Amino acid sequence: MMTLVRLVNILWIALRFRLDELVLSSLKHPVAYALLRVVRLGKPPQLPRGVRLRLALEALGPIFVKFGQVLSTRRDLIPPDIANELALLQDRVPPFPSSQAAACIETALGDSPYRLFKHFETDPVASASIAQVHFAVMHDGREVAVKVLRPGMLNVIEKDLALMRVMAALVERLAPDGRRLKPRQVVAEFDNYLHDELDLVREASNCSQLRRNFGPDTGRQDLLIVPEVVWDLTTTTVFTMERMRGIPVSQINRLREAGVDLHELARKGVEIFFTQVFTDGFFHADMHPGNIYVSTDPDTLGRYIALDFGIVGSLSEFDKNYLAQNFLAFFQRDYHRVARLHIESGWVPPTTREEELEGAVRAVCEPYFDRPLSQISLGQVLLRLFQTSRRFNVEIQPQLVLLQKTLLNVEGMGRELDPDLDLWKTAKPYLENWMHERVGVKALRRQLEKEAGQWAQLLPQLPRLVHARLSEPETGQRLNLEIQRLRQAQQQTNRVLMVLCGILAVGLGVALWALAR
Repeated sequence: MMTLVRLVNILWIALRFRLDELVLSSLKHPVAYALLRVVRLGKPPQLPRGVRLRLALEALGPIFVKFGQVLSTRRDLIPPDIANELALLQDRVPPFPSSQAAACIETALGDSPYRLFKHFETDPVASASIAQVHFAVMHDGREVAVKVLRPGMLNVIEKDLALMRVMAALVERLAPDGRRLKPRQVVAEFDNYLHDELDLVREASNCSQLRRNFGPDTGRQDLLIVPEVVWDLTTTTVFTMERMRGIPVSQINRLREAGVDLHELARKGVEIFFTQVFTDGFFHADMHPGNIYVSTDPDTLGRYIALDFGIVGSLSEFDKNYLAQNFLAFFQRDYHRVARLHIESGWVPPTTREEELEGAVRAVCEPYFDRPLSQISLGQVLLRLFQTSRRFNVEIQPQLVLLQKTLLNVEGMGRELDPDLDLWKTAKPYLENWMHERVGVKALRRQLEKEAGQWAQLLPQLPRLVHARLSEPETGQRLNLEIQRLRQAQQQTNRVLMVLCGILAVGLGVALWALAR
């Protein structure tokens, strides 16, 4: 019942902000024009279409706001006026009352924020779909940012997810590609990530992990700055972290005025993405411009600053190896290898002809090589690959949905910073070096060193474990059965050998008799 109510509410909001007119106006068909005249009733909407879409997404709630955030980075796919409005969703969602935020902090931490901190700014500095942020100063002088979860978020998200599950089930049952696209599994993955984002302790843990991955002992500290977590003032609904100062990555003119090398900044963004994905298997999966800043401090000028760690992605060793080999095969234009990898991984039926899949992938990717990023739309590449995949029944892998979304965000930011950046040329040396480090003698030695501690504990126990296993009644019974089978097989073999020997003896006797005559 609640799902039906939510669906009616969505339809009402769509009509309220005249999204029907927005959809129909984008269709180039006589029927669409006729319907457009009907819904307009002779009078066009007062607000621009981008404003109406942004307001509708804000009214629909956090899931739809996040959808708008992703769209805002795809200026090659949507008109500029809509992209500019959707960009406001990144950190300018209407805040909830400051008194309510203070009450949430007091409930979570046991005291008023005006006593917990030396200074607490009442007005939020940023407001997003899930939470809002207030600046504060601790009693020891440290400047911090306090993130407060929006009240009542769980109920709102549960209603939207229930509706998405119903829609996913319908798509899977009715759409021609429904089963192959695994919509219910994709919604389940989205469900997990959204619920993770509602737990600010988990977000703080993600922040801490990412900070370690780019710490001073990793050699990557010049790439990314991650704030330090203040654990004493962090709970499931309040997250206190070190305050970061910088310029949003989308404000290109301010970055130029600050003396930031935009070409180098774009290159480092690609390197950060591939480092997180292929080296760590742990990546920031919400990299829209509202969450990425650039440091203007003289000591760290030009370094990226990561914020908002509610959504992170992780990849298994199999996923990392598979993706890296696919990327390298694409960069090397080895389309036969791409086809072979898809078949070996089980993404396509084993009966698929490699030559057909190779030709289809070549037709999609070959036109995009040797072009600057300004002439390459990864969104269009993915769209064409998707169209090709329908022919070969390629199964969509839910665990890679976040990676695809993050890659689109990285492309959008790279396009803004340096339109001439060659994504392929920037990524290829990194992936080649990564593969070199993972295969060969060096990689084997590192793996042996990594497992040595575990082996040192297990090896002395092996004789005892083997003896205990063999001494188990079930094991003994199985051994006796095997011994009996072997004896029966030996007896049968002996009988066969005796028959063969008899036949040979008779044959030899007949031959000797014939020779004697």
